[in-house]
Amino acid sequence: MSIEPELEWFKSSYSSNEPGSDCVEVAGTPSTIHVRDSKNTPGPQLAFPSQAWADFVSHTANR
Repeated sequence: MSIEPELEWFKSSYSSNEPGSDCVEVAGTPSTIHVRDSKNTPGPQLAFPSQAWADFVSHTANR
């Protein structure tokens, strides 16, 4: 059985710290990027392969 390391979550610098504000947090491992709702941290998470996340970020940065 492998033990997953503790994820270090980051919130966007564009995020507000106001209560109720919408935001996501991300945490990375060498092969996967995890995404969660900052208002529901114990809730569900999404996980993307690192390359898929890099493609998404590149695409959205060019908008």
